[in-house]
Amino acid sequence: MIIIGVDPGLAIVGYGVIDYDERRRSFTTLDCGAITTPANTPVCDRLATIYDEMDELISLYRPHAMALEEIFFNTNQKTAIAVAQARGVLMLCAKKRGVQLFEYTPLQVKQAIVGYGRAEKSQVIAMVSTILNLKKAPRLDDTADALAIAVCHARTRSSRLQAYMGR
Repeated sequence: MIIIGVDPGLAIVGYGVIDYDERRRSFTTLDCGAITTPANTPVCDRLATIYDEMDELISLYRPHAMALEEIFFNTNQKTAIAVAQARGVLMLCAKKRGVQLFEYTPLQVKQAIVGYGRAEKSQVIAMVSTILNLKKAPRLDDTADALAIAVCHARTRSSRLQAYMGR
């Protein structure tokens, strides 16, 4: 199963594409990186760039699912609105391409990766690197987060299936 994990943002959209073999419970990292948009560009153009580049990734890898991080509201409402706009564009892109969409909170992602919902960023990065057998940790936190979201979906999806089949 190919999963694209996405850490949304207006300036940086982290992405990670993994192939999860449910039978073997093994991961292969297909691609990871970031979609970036310059700060001095109009918001509409930035959103169009995010849509177009995500559309290219979906076209290239044909994922079965997109796992997207839910918005974490902090004190900066302007940032939250920009992230919400980017999330909307990403969700639309997935819908238009027929990719199933799943959302996870940062707490759920940390729980699935580290086993502790309040884990530090460095712990998540270290575990993602280990789980995916990466030669070196992703350069951007956004990319590491996106890979963690993809792994979270793979683990959550398979545990839900096992729980259902065990009934």
